[in-house]
Amino acid sequence: MNSFRKYLAEFTGTFVLVLFACGAAVVTGCSTSNYAGYLLTALAFGLVIVAMAYSIGNVSGCHINPAVSLAMLICGKISFGDFAGYVVAQFAGATAGAGVLWALLGSNEALGQNGLYNGNVWLSLLVEIILTFVFVLAILGVTSKPEYGSVAGVVIGLTLTLVHIFGIYFTGTSVNPARSFGPAVFAGGEALSSLWVFIVAPLVGGAAAALCHKFLSGKK
Repeated sequence: MNSFRKYLAEFTGTFVLVLFACGAAVVTGCSTSNYAGYLLTALAFGLVIVAMAYSIGNVSGCHINPAVSLAMLICGKISFGDFAGYVVAQFAGATAGAGVLWALLGSNEALGQNGLYNGNVWLSLLVEIILTFVFVLAILGVTSKPEYGSVAGVVIGLTLTLVHIFGIYFTGTSVNPARSFGPAVFAGGEALSSLWVFIVAPLVGGAAAALCHKFLSGKK
């Protein structure tokens, strides 16, 4: 039952992330020519993390991101069984969130899906690896000591806002395979054909952050 609660929490958190944050990108018209929409989208992603961190963080840790769960697995903070359960719940939550967003908008043309930077796979991979590395490293750092617990949600949310402010211009910012998967499944087309980039790159960035954190903290 405890595992089910954790997986349900991860499903719920990822559902809210996609519905509200990707939804904000759509309804505000996020683009480099619309700075208000651009910043509001970045803030929406960060604020969802803050809200969920203090809502479900005490249940599952509020990963709501397979890249974060992979980093926690590498650092020995969760078991492989929980890692698998978390990832399934996250992908399911993101898909449900995107489905509700599509129903509300009445169109699957824009669901906050990610896209390649200038059609370049390698640059897109590089951008997403760097963005995810920074985001996950901040998570591992702020969750490494109990005394940081009261501010962890705010720090993580602000870090996600930061990487979105920089990264939206390039790829729309994924840093989260589940977040990319949900909208791409319903949007189809180019979003679906390039989806692998936004699954592979965040996982690589998350793993690199975990290894870096272990080295910097002196852990074997």
